[in-house]
Amino acid sequence: MERILVSACLLGQRVRYDGRGKGLTSDLMALWQSEGRLVPLCPELAGGFGVPRLPAEIAPGATGASVLAGRGAIHDSAGQDVTAGFLAGAAAAVRLARERGCRFALLTEGSPSCGVARVHGGRFDGTMQEGQGVVTAALRQAGLTVFPQTRIADLALALDGAEIRAKPHRS
Repeated sequence: MERILVSACLLGQRVRYDGRGKGLTSDLMALWQSEGRLVPLCPELAGGFGVPRLPAEIAPGATGASVLAGRGAIHDSAGQDVTAGFLAGAAAAVRLARERGCRFALLTEGSPSCGVARVHGGRFDGTMQEGQGVVTAALRQAGLTVFPQTRIADLALALDGAEIRAKPHRS
């Protein structure tokens, strides 16, 4: 059975910077949870941050991949460089995915950690830009296929395909 690394906030856990969850109500999530497929993680908590915490954004012009490569930074809204905690969270996510055999992840769009296709623009003005967070970049480098919560149906199709390919063929 395929396991899915999932942003803990999508399960309603109150781990976001503002102390809230971002629960994803879905029949698929309920099914996967009942099957024991979901491996929850908040990489920001795993990286040493508390709840609540100041919002953080990837610096303008940087991406999750450039932060991983040491060519970008993440700052909180007070201007503090919090890159090290985000890198620690990304490493924890990769470690957990490997330990639990996850080949897929379902992450929270927009986050400097978990953004899959969009992240905040780095100016704390509410604008979004194309790009991925550091956890998404690290998981992709580790070979995982990563989906945002808005594409849960696509994840379901990918899981079905992976499990069909994994079953022994009968002649």
